[in-house]
Amino acid sequence: MIVAVSGCMRRGLKIMWGKWIGCSVPTAARERFSEGQRGWAAIADQPGLIGQVGGWDPATGRAHVLALWTDAAAYRRFMDERHDRVFAATGQGGGCSAIGTATGETFLDMAGDATDLAPALRSATVLRVADCRLLPGREEHFLEAQREVWAPGMAAAGGMLAGTVTRLGDRRCLVTTLWSGPQAHDRYVAGHLPALRARAGLQEDLHSMTGHLISLEPDWRVLPATAVTVG
Repeated sequence: MIVAVSGCMRRGLKIMWGKWIGCSVPTAARERFSEGQRGWAAIADQPGLIGQVGGWDPATGRAHVLALWTDAAAYRRFMDERHDRVFAATGQGGGCSAIGTATGETFLDMAGDATDLAPALRSATVLRVADCRLLPGREEHFLEAQREVWAPGMAAAGGMLAGTVTRLGDRRCLVTTLWSGPQAHDRYVAGHLPALRARAGLQEDLHSMTGHLISLEPDWRVLPATAVTVG
């Protein structure tokens, strides 16, 4: 857990739990992996699931999946009681040469054109991810800039449906935004991103950043069978 987060960062926040998955998949195994990914629809009835989306990163060829849960307890119940059984049923284990996962608490949920995360997860076609490694002592400033600069700036660009900022371990934050389509994201990059980056003082916070722009695979989308209340 983060050791110092300002009160203004926590007020009104829906505390959630995020999981970020990256899989290296040989070209010959991509269809097999994708077929297995469709098998995760079996967890749509899992208590606490907000939603799961994913797709291929064209820059690296890797598969990525973002899963959001109402809280850590719901996620851990799923892992303890069901994950391994569903994973075995998908047959994906033999199709990946490497799998990396990271989990953590969501510290900021960003409003956009969608009314909430659920409809954003349902209708988004593009997922933008910034995997940020922070310099020592810069966590507080980085999170404040996300709330004060990036969140309203992206919302004003149009086409950003919703987003989250999740802390994944020590000095690592994952910024995920769901977009209506690539055109909306391109307009944001051309017309808004440079000014927002300058205002946020991003380079003062970052040790490194890895970006992913993922076209979401409709068949990989898993949405809860019933409405989920995020506390």
